[in-house]
Amino acid sequence: MARRAPRILLGALITIIILAAILIGLLIFFVRRPFPQVEGTLQVPGLHAPVEVIRDRYGIPHIYASNEHDLYMAQGFVHAQDRFWQMEFWRRIGSGRLSEILGPSALDQDRFIRTLGWHRTAAQELELLEPAHRQILEDYAQGVNAYLEQNRGRLSLEFTILGLTGVRYDPEPWTPLNTMTWAKVMAWDLGGNRTDELARAHIVARVGAPALQELMPPYAADKPTIIPASLSQASLESLPAPMFELNALGIGDGIGSNNWVLSGDRTESGMPILANDPHLGIQMPSIWYEVGLHCAPTGPDCSLNLVGASFAGVPGIVIGHNDRIAWGVTNLGPDVQDFFIERVNPENPNQYEFRGQWEDMEIIREEIRVAGEEDPVVIFVRRTRHGPILNDIVGGTGEAWAFGWQPLAFSWTALEPGTLVKSLLMINRAQDWESFREALSFWDAPSQNFVYADVDGNIGYQAPGRIPIRAAGDGSIPVPGWTGEYEWTGYIPFDELPSAFNPDQGYLVTANNAVVGPDYPYLLTQDWSPGYRAARIVEMIESREKHSLEDIQAMQGDNLPLYAGEILPYILDLQSETPDQAQALDILRSWDRQARRESTGAALFESLRVHLLEAIFADELGVDLLDGTAGNLMAAVSNLLSNAESRWFDDVYTPEAESRDEILLRALDAAIADLQETLGKDMAAWQWGDLHTATFRNQSLGQSGIAPIERLFNRGPFPVDGAVGTVNNTAYSLRDPYEVSTVPSYRQIIDLQYPEISLSMHTTGQSGHAFHPHYDDMIDPWRNIEYHPMLWTRGQVESAAEAHLTLIP
Repeated sequence: MARRAPRILLGALITIIILAAILIGLLIFFVRRPFPQVEGTLQVPGLHAPVEVIRDRYGIPHIYASNEHDLYMAQGFVHAQDRFWQMEFWRRIGSGRLSEILGPSALDQDRFIRTLGWHRTAAQELELLEPAHRQILEDYAQGVNAYLEQNRGRLSLEFTILGLTGVRYDPEPWTPLNTMTWAKVMAWDLGGNRTDELARAHIVARVGAPALQELMPPYAADKPTIIPASLSQASLESLPAPMFELNALGIGDGIGSNNWVLSGDRTESGMPILANDPHLGIQMPSIWYEVGLHCAPTGPDCSLNLVGASFAGVPGIVIGHNDRIAWGVTNLGPDVQDFFIERVNPENPNQYEFRGQWEDMEIIREEIRVAGEEDPVVIFVRRTRHGPILNDIVGGTGEAWAFGWQPLAFSWTALEPGTLVKSLLMINRAQDWESFREALSFWDAPSQNFVYADVDGNIGYQAPGRIPIRAAGDGSIPVPGWTGEYEWTGYIPFDELPSAFNPDQGYLVTANNAVVGPDYPYLLTQDWSPGYRAARIVEMIESREKHSLEDIQAMQGDNLPLYAGEILPYILDLQSETPDQAQALDILRSWDRQARRESTGAALFESLRVHLLEAIFADELGVDLLDGTAGNLMAAVSNLLSNAESRWFDDVYTPEAESRDEILLRALDAAIADLQETLGKDMAAWQWGDLHTATFRNQSLGQSGIAPIERLFNRGPFPVDGAVGTVNNTAYSLRDPYEVSTVPSYRQIIDLQYPEISLSMHTTGQSGHAFHPHYDDMIDPWRNIEYHPMLWTRGQVESAAEAHLTLIP
């Protein structure tokens, strides 16, 4: 018996090893099964001629086709090869159909999106699209569907995991409507002031209207405007022609962007350099997909020659350059959304008052299929002349600021049929300033700050968009809908929107700051970014006469929070009362004010900033409102510090009246205690990167709450540089300090003298397939402010080739 025991144990061990090997083998099989073919020859029915797809060492494809049908079709095929799950997830967001695969957990989001009606507006836009542009969407969809037809049963790992939960389905064919709904998702994430409008209503209800000017102050006069003050309106006209929190581009405080363009007078090469880094919510895979689209050869019937960043699901590129011009975008953020308080007929809940008459609401029936449920969930959307009633779906009587639960109708320019896709496709073909501006005249929502440069040495700026003109009011707070006083009377004409061409200063900078000064005759918005990033970029541009590509890289990686210079003098004037306070103040005195990951001063200052906001405002505002207005409150703090006895420094929960210095010391003590608990007692060992980390999470299964599944799809945490309001904008929320919620999602630097030496990098990798070599190979270069060449010439592409695939009819 004794001799048999080791044999039994050995047999059991062998069995365990065999089972483990089988499980590992199965995992490898299911992980690798969806990896795309990138070498050799692949038949793709529907092509008119062979197409070459050459991928570089980062997996970035350059597509060469002899006709535009094949070029767009191949782009659809390649997008689907690398990112189809992302495309599937995005199109389900846009149409309010996530519950079909994710079950009841997605139902509230679907109800909200169906109420907004993105899919309804997108369908109207599709009907209005010109035949040539609709054909491009059809060509692109044909490529996506060719991929789906060839790969049924072996799509990405997300489909496999869903299948294990009992959700098995074959994705529907891709349609042009799926591209159009994604445009609505993008417009929602970037499109308006709804959260600020509701925050103002909440502030008024909680602490009174006079507090608005202090807590949400107007744009500071010492911060830069995009259109220089020296350009009068006359000269502009003579230039060449928290309630509804849903973010498909990523939830994140600080969503915005930087871009700037320097004329040849400001560069070492003597030609323009254009830089852009859009700031969007952190996610996995990257929001962006880099691609080159090349007609080979170029000619009248096939004229495209492009490289840059695209969205999977959309043909063409969004940011980049062609053989004549380059462009970049940041969010303009105009006020294009208003809430109207509707007065409902007490005898008929489907009627509302307008100018003394009862009008019938439009009632829209929506069915939502839910995984695991036999019957669909049916909702009825009530819609007035001002838009859908949103608080039928979200909110409730418990919200003290919700105007007694009177219905709130939501007006938004993007809920009216627009021409965004047409504009994007026209931009890709633009060859000069005039054709570029013509393309932008069709760009309606989301309104963006476009900077421009061309091979003739010109630089420019254009603000496009459908921006309402109001009969009364400024759109800053919900208004009565029944009076008719606050109606939209039209939109700012395109030729009267801000524009600049070859300004004397030799540069143009946008960072979500104010576009124009107070003399501009129309209201764009009151909700500009405080202007810290823009001021820092201008400061760096003005610091030297000429700039190189290397200088621009350093600017994009700059980690100086300019607001620190407004706050620190008051902190450093404090008289320390404890040894810990004295040591902390010494650390802040020696800090170089760069929020680098290894910095002790950055860790202490950022913690102090968080606790200072709480110490000043949490007693009056409460935690939820404080968190929802934190972005505005930094400018408020700078203003308040000059008044040591401001009422905001008094803690309403204590009998005595606190002064500014008492609150500053309280915040300093809280920061010290916070960091000692988190990072240890040794202050000298504190590092910002130990607190400030980036975790890239898959938007669907990566947030499932099931740790083994999340580990399959998510990557991180990674220590990163930057902070809220730095040019390298790695922002975080007061809800979860100090984890990064917003990132520079893509960095691009284009040299108009030699486009082939241009540079770019996005956040995670080209592939959306977990464990693919290009799933996360960009993370380290991205966080270290490194770049890859933005390949341009055919010779460059071939010399850097990692894989070469020929698609044949």
